[in-house]
Amino acid sequence: MSKRDIVFIADAFHEDIAGGGEMNNAEAIYLFLQKGHDVHRVYSHVLTPEIIEERKDSFFIVGNFVRASAPGLQALLDTDYLIYEHDHKYLLSRNPADYEDYLAPKEHLVNLPLYENAQTVLCQSTFHRDIVFKNTGLKNLRSLGGNLWPAQVLEYIRQLAGKEKNDKFSILDSNISHKNTEEALRFCMAKNYEYELVRDTDYLRFLAKLGANSGFVFFPQTPETLSRVVVEARMMDMRVISNKNIGATKEDWFKLRGPDLIDYMLEKRQEIATTILKFVN
Repeated sequence: MSKRDIVFIADAFHEDIAGGGEMNNAEAIYLFLQKGHDVHRVYSHVLTPEIIEERKDSFFIVGNFVRASAPGLQALLDTDYLIYEHDHKYLLSRNPADYEDYLAPKEHLVNLPLYENAQTVLCQSTFHRDIVFKNTGLKNLRSLGGNLWPAQVLEYIRQLAGKEKNDKFSILDSNISHKNTEEALRFCMAKNYEYELVRDTDYLRFLAKLGANSGFVFFPQTPETLSRVVVEARMMDMRVISNKNIGATKEDWFKLRGPDLIDYMLEKRQEIATTILKFVN
């Protein structure tokens, strides 16, 4: 029996932006292909009712959809679909930290019919799911409790984890204001910790620079639904100093580090793919 086709909708894909969500989605698509599904990628800004009608027998996975038109999103309501949520697109600002206790007023909620009619809304962590529930009360939320990395990247991280480290803290050198590089710098200077700003457009070189030091300091101003970079630091056996905005730190598996956490994330690859494909099939 042929496997059901999947239409994966996103604002951007991995070749466009090397963001955490796009990297995760690229690995999800790879795993779906490995399990025998045809996957058709559609940019959200070109999504139309006509495209949806042409693929009406497919299963739709909705990633980021900020650039989608209202008619395209409306047409999705009559299909089989799930939302693979990476942030908080049910909020006008997409940032729960704008509100006390992450709770927005009802008039700031958007896109609720899309969320309500989804077979499920997949969240990155329990922390992520709980914030979505607090604001929406939706009953179709599910925490995946992790992200996806290619197996070869996890093995590269394993190599980095085994290397001798400098007695310094890595700080993410980011121009994105909510990544809050300035506070991490102030913290290290106040504590008289040696630190190194880490940046590289090449992902593997970035990991090598991040993991060259014994610790990682990160104080994001918005809730990180999981925080891939924090998990990567932990997999490289680094000490992590962070604030309450990190989804990963609240997962039971965060007590693991180094090779043990890498092994766990290798198992997570199949677990997450299987969870999603249960809805597809």
